[in-house]
Amino acid sequence: MNKKILVSAVVLIVLLLAGIGYLGYSLMQEKQANRDMQELAELDKQEMEKEYQNFAAQYSEMKTYIKNDSIIEQLTAEQERTQKLLDELKRTHANDVAEITRLKKELATVRAVLRSYVIQIDSLNQLNQTLQDENDRVRSELEESNQQNQTLTSEKATLSEKVAIASQLDATNIRLTALKKKGKTAKYIRDARVLDVSFVITKNVTATNGVRNVYVRIMTPTGDVLNGGGTFEYAGKQLAWSMMKSVEYTGEELPLSLYWNINEYLEGGDYNVSIFCDGQAIGSRTFTYIK
Repeated sequence: MNKKILVSAVVLIVLLLAGIGYLGYSLMQEKQANRDMQELAELDKQEMEKEYQNFAAQYSEMKTYIKNDSIIEQLTAEQERTQKLLDELKRTHANDVAEITRLKKELATVRAVLRSYVIQIDSLNQLNQTLQDENDRVRSELEESNQQNQTLTSEKATLSEKVAIASQLDATNIRLTALKKKGKTAKYIRDARVLDVSFVITKNVTATNGVRNVYVRIMTPTGDVLNGGGTFEYAGKQLAWSMMKSVEYTGEELPLSLYWNINEYLEGGDYNVSIFCDGQAIGSRTFTYIK
């Protein structure tokens, strides 16, 4: 009888040790996944800070060669707003998803406003060029005005650099839909056979037309990326993409849909969809699915 009790105790101890070992291994895997997610979030936050700083600097530089007091006042207001958002971003932790998402939307708005001023000022340059041609015929009467226009013309090359900032694309209306085998929407992620990522690349008349490679990353609740077999460069690092599509962009609004065939087990929880193009993060959204 004592021997049976001893054997049972040994078996129980072995099972307990195995359970402790498995639990320790699971915790290590979870910590690594959390570290990877935190690193990407920090990279994203750093890129946003650089963009905010760049936009604030562009407003300051544009004011140095604009003579219109009304436009200068508008540029100053937008510069102060951009600086305020930058200060808010610096105070925000990278893992504060809600606040980072809000500031990312604000960044898209700041970019759109800056783009409108670049177009407006470029139009003023064209008008001043026409005036310069007229001033050549009446140089003696309008010499001072002619000198101002020449100054604006010399600054036009600088404005070309600002156009590059304004030409960055934006992705909106991001959706992640889990589909069953026959194409119906799945309520539970375990019933899904395909993940459909759809979004719209917004209209941008300042962007260069041509072929673009659009990358989509889907991060699962465990911190893993659904790997499509390739990588792209972002913020000086090579990141794995889930899906990639080459598209012809003409400056007009462009709706896109990309599909991921599910061949693995997916957990319930938060799924983050991030979209990249031209080395920039152009959109991101998080979706929650029930197991």
